[in-house]
Amino acid sequence: MREPMSNHGELNRRSFLKTAGVLTTGLAFAPAALAETSAVAAKKKLKLGMDNFAVRAMNWKAHALLDYAASLKLDSLFITDLDAFENHEPAYLREVRAKAVDLGIGIHLGTWSICPSAKWFKNKWGPAEEHLALGIRVAKELGSPIIRVVLGGYDDRKSAGGIEARIAETAKVCQSCRTRAVDAGVKIAIENHAGDMQAWELVTLIEAAGKDYVGANVDSGNACWTLEDPLASFETLVPYAMSTSLRDAMIWESENGASVQWTAMGEGCVDWKIYFSKFGELCPEVPVHLETISGGPREFAYLKPDFWKEYPKARAHEFARFVALAKRGKALPPHKAGDAKAEQEFQKGELERSIRYCKETLGLGLKA
Repeated sequence: MREPMSNHGELNRRSFLKTAGVLTTGLAFAPAALAETSAVAAKKKLKLGMDNFAVRAMNWKAHALLDYAASLKLDSLFITDLDAFENHEPAYLREVRAKAVDLGIGIHLGTWSICPSAKWFKNKWGPAEEHLALGIRVAKELGSPIIRVVLGGYDDRKSAGGIEARIAETAKVCQSCRTRAVDAGVKIAIENHAGDMQAWELVTLIEAAGKDYVGANVDSGNACWTLEDPLASFETLVPYAMSTSLRDAMIWESENGASVQWTAMGEGCVDWKIYFSKFGELCPEVPVHLETISGGPREFAYLKPDFWKEYPKARAHEFARFVALAKRGKALPPHKAGDAKAEQEFQKGELERSIRYCKETLGLGLKA
């Protein structure tokens, strides 16, 4: 596909990038509206928590994760891997739940791919339907209102039938567990994950599966991996938002397009004050979970025509906002991992610095 936006206004690359250059992320909101939403956000503080993947090098189980979250005075803990539990027996899970209640920490639960043909799918927990059923049961025992799942990653856009075929398969798996989820009072929160779906594509999956019991886990960093401004992605997903996995990102122009490097909160080019002014207005009950995953840059070579074959239905107006961010960003040096101990300290430092920023600069969190 040599003209990437041929389905949306026949924009060629030169005119498209020119359009992008005059856009800024904040232009989606008028000053009056922003003042109004800031006032709304000030009325109610947002819950602040962490995603355990942020400190994955620690290899902590649920009890240790709860202790760490408590030491950071967090309101919520997102445990996004079923391996973070000693076992999945009801008695043990209720023990974890009781500890969370005593510490005043809410639990959100997650697991990984439930798309049977996705490259990310593993048969560790059985076929996709059994995997999802297990996640729903564990979530119920823990008191989690959701079970986070993913479709896959960027490579699934290249698979037979494209991302549309993977979306259809994932919707069927969700539908197979609809009654189980509804009876358990647990909703299925699907994440925009590792470059698999743009926000509008995730919405098509949610709508196909059934929005009465399926919603979104909003990931700001992953939005950048699908050429989206995290704020634009959030605007699309917010009606379906049930949980979050958030981090900052620096985006800058490169020879073949743009590079993305995830960062600690406040160290990238996302305008979090605008982001959370809308968040406080539109989904104030959804916890803000930090999932810092800093590392090396990833280039997206959208100036090369072959790049666009994976995005046959790309939307010019949304991509323009991503390019605007890239024009404002600057290159960062990549993170170089040291030994295991150094990596552990790095991950904790990234998360704890992000928590301080969210509390002190953005005013997030219910606990002092």
